[in-house]
Amino acid sequence: MTGIPARMIWALGVTQIIGYGTLYYSFGTLAPAMAATFGWSEAWLFGLLSASLLVGGLVAPFAGRLADRHGAGQLMGWGSLAATLALVLAALAPSGIVFAAGLVAIEVASAFVLYATAFAALAQASPREAPRRITHLTLIAGFASTLFWPITGALHEMLSWREVYLIYAATNLLVCVPIHFWLARGQRLRSAGRRDAPATVALLPPERQRGTLLLMLAGFALVGFVSSAVTVHMVPMLSALGAGAAVTAATLLFGPAQVLSRLLNLQFGRGLSQPMLALIGALALPIGLAVLLLGTPWLPGVAAFAILFGLGNGLYSIVSGTLPLVLFGSVGYGRRLGLISAARLIASSAAPFAFSLVAGAATTGIAVAAAAAIGVVAVGIFGLLWWVARAPAGDQASRALTSEA
Repeated sequence: MTGIPARMIWALGVTQIIGYGTLYYSFGTLAPAMAATFGWSEAWLFGLLSASLLVGGLVAPFAGRLADRHGAGQLMGWGSLAATLALVLAALAPSGIVFAAGLVAIEVASAFVLYATAFAALAQASPREAPRRITHLTLIAGFASTLFWPITGALHEMLSWREVYLIYAATNLLVCVPIHFWLARGQRLRSAGRRDAPATVALLPPERQRGTLLLMLAGFALVGFVSSAVTVHMVPMLSALGAGAAVTAATLLFGPAQVLSRLLNLQFGRGLSQPMLALIGALALPIGLAVLLLGTPWLPGVAAFAILFGLGNGLYSIVSGTLPLVLFGSVGYGRRLGLISAARLIASSAAPFAFSLVAGAATTGIAVAAAAAIGVVAVGIFGLLWWVARAPAGDQASRALTSEA
């Protein structure tokens, strides 16, 4: 069986950097100007983003089933074309209603082009290699925030938010669309030249899968809430806490910390099970927020927060793809990724608005403390999931699949 070629990893990595950078990370930087254009408060604008994320979450399971049925590469090709059109619609919106439709379209398109579908493409190419290749992919894509926060800021100093969105639409059209359809063509050629790659076995017996799946979805939902609340509000949050001078340092450290988590996983993660990696990733988020509250406004405290939160966010990105593959096997993998995306997006759809609402009604510090408390609950859930996965029925399979990952 032919493995996953390196060019596929790099190609997907480029599209994930562009996808996350243009469809997600750019919003927080451009939000004040967007709100001013339509005469909205920023809290109202983030409420609109929350509603759009909710719609994207509801679409995600459907996208996962389509990836299983028709191939993830082809789905990503059409998805990146839809992302292009959605960015154009938002950029040219003559009214707030049309802009809202464009923002919803952006989040729907995201369900077809970001990590969940990319992970499914890797699993379809080689289920046995997929866990390690997912780490390689997230290692590359971890630079999205590091690149696009400053790029978006620099572009916005020279151009309006509408012009920035048009540039990002052109980037999706000229880079992501051709790459994704090229990947789809390679997927078809591989399928025509050999039998389907053998499926991987599930760690858990059938009678334990439903409850474990629900537990996993709850954990990813809470982590997604914390991650979305903090990353969307990263720049204004740090400024409100009095760390405005450290914003640049934090945004520059966050992305490399995500990359560092993936490097550490590649070097030292072989001896750890995927449930343990999920627990470690969840733990880093509330610790990072606690450090932020205690260390602000001093630069070392803000830097430590950015590194810890980036490490946790980076591990979370990995295990959202590897954990369901290891626990439940590769059959129906796209559908399970769709469920994880739905749980994460539905929960995190409320996060930007909720964070903005709490910060406005109370203080930003209280909003950060509330996010940390939610992170602690997520730690408890992943701790329970780790305990469930250690049960004797799964020990032998766990050791075998950990070595593969």
